Amino acid sequence: MKDLLVQTARKTGLLDAEQLIRYLDENKGRGRLDEVLLTCPYYTEDVVLKLFAEALHWEYFSEISDQQVPAEFIQNVPATYAQHHHLIGVRSEEGNGELTVVLSRPLDTNALDNVSKMTHLPVRPAVSTRAAITAVIDAAYQQRNTVIEEVAEELDSQNLDQLVDEVSGSDDLLDVVNRPPVIRLVNDILFRALQMRASDVHVHPYEGKIQIRYRVDGILYDMLSLNRNVLPLIISRIKVMAGMDIAERRMPQDGRSTVRLGQREVDLRVSTVPTSFGERCVLRILDKSSGVYGLDELGLWPDDLKRLDSLLNRAHGVIFVTGPTGSGKSTSLYAYLNRINSAEKNVITIEDPIEYQLEGISQIQVASKKGMTFATSLRHVLRQDPDVIMVGEVRDVETARMAIQSSLTGHLVFSTLHTNDAAGAISRLLDLGVEPYLVSSSLIAIVAQRLVRRICPDCRKPAHPTAQELGELGLGLPEGNKGAHFYVGEGCERCFKTGYRGRTGIYEVMLIGDKIQELIYRQETAGTIKKVALDAGMQTLRMDGARKVLAGITTVAEVLRVTQADV
Repeated sequence: MKDLLVQTARKTGLLDAEQLIRYLDENKGRGRLDEVLLTCPYYTEDVVLKLFAEALHWEYFSEISDQQVPAEFIQNVPATYAQHHHLIGVRSEEGNGELTVVLSRPLDTNALDNVSKMTHLPVRPAVSTRAAITAVIDAAYQQRNTVIEEVAEELDSQNLDQLVDEVSGSDDLLDVVNRPPVIRLVNDILFRALQMRASDVHVHPYEGKIQIRYRVDGILYDMLSLNRNVLPLIISRIKVMAGMDIAERRMPQDGRSTVRLGQREVDLRVSTVPTSFGERCVLRILDKSSGVYGLDELGLWPDDLKRLDSLLNRAHGVIFVTGPTGSGKSTSLYAYLNRINSAEKNVITIEDPIEYQLEGISQIQVASKKGMTFATSLRHVLRQDPDVIMVGEVRDVETARMAIQSSLTGHLVFSTLHTNDAAGAISRLLDLGVEPYLVSSSLIAIVAQRLVRRICPDCRKPAHPTAQELGELGLGLPEGNKGAHFYVGEGCERCFKTGYRGRTGIYEVMLIGDKIQELIYRQETAGTIKKVALDAGMQTLRMDGARKVLAGITTVAEVLRVTQADV
């Protein structure tokens, strides 16, 4: 084989033949020839593979499409086997029933034989780079047909004992070959949720069926119904994955798990509660690969972005982000922290739970059962010489007072509150019992936010909103909007027929100036404070939504759904 490679190098000029001879002589007996050459510092992977392809008269694939991978390969060869050996099967051009197996290690003959045995097909070898093969493995196994319907029929009550014995840690959802039916079913429910970009999966038991529902872009959709009898199996399997007690069915439980989808790692938060028809389960999906958003990716209007950016460089003060659950508050806080240079500043966060790991930042997990609340954690954090502190949520007067006093001693503090608008946050702090002089002297900004669905770019078409809708949005009569263009999504395969794909934020950024400080000190109503802020140029949530409708980002109906009328 060595002589053949040297001759090929001389003939093709792909490599320097003399250097190749020297390198092979120096590394004689160090392993298989392809492995020795692929670890050689002088040559790139694709050049070595092209040399083998020329020498052995094999095909070299510079890129592979997942459409070329036949169903027989995906059904019979486990994803983990393909990933471990870095190989993939593609259809032969001749159409003679032969399978072309593309390898990244050309002399791995054992793997070739095994693929032939698994698929019951004659195989022909070819080569490609490891990166090209890994990419197509993930794409091809995600294309597989879901097994939910056929698996649900296989399940019966005898599987329960077997299920508990066959527990595995961090599951790869692509791996469905030779799995017990219930594991394949749960993996497939999660796999389909990830395909649809769902943030939550609900397993909802009724009297005669189980309803599986997905929350996609903030809206719940019924996805499939299963036989009532498989509920204990599904719940037990999810509990096993999340390290929960499968024998305890009368008390609520929480757990967490990590699953893989090829190269992607996904965190699951699991909650179960007992209901009259059996246990109900909700899984929150946190996709680690999506990462943390930058400040300019949140959807802030340019002038709001400039204002907020300047506040992040302040040395002290409190910035509150407000909105209901699921309005993207945590995502915004992470984006703010990401913008602050953590190399020059000591940044510490107190969270419940920690959703994403941020580099260069110390993150503390609240543990209320052990007495580690937001307030006690904050007290200890102040002794750690922080410059910037992020408190996950202000729930009581003690945390609120400490967060505000921390800012007065020279720290920049971020936190969240559950209120409907920016002015409402001030009333909420005063209602909690924080003294007005503390609130007025420490607050520098309040950002209220909501999430609206974006129009799907693949199926958007012009729309004509009614005069009533435009009036509610504050845009006046249709003839007054002659130059404006409105759009809606028609519904296509890419957006699962919803007309929307992805979400963006709408914001109400209230800066606390001298006038508003005086109003807080006098304990004026939220309405009075809001009026002064509007006179100073603040845009309300609905106004910001209207700007985004006119920019063709979202629809009139979507903004009306998530905002209330400006009084």
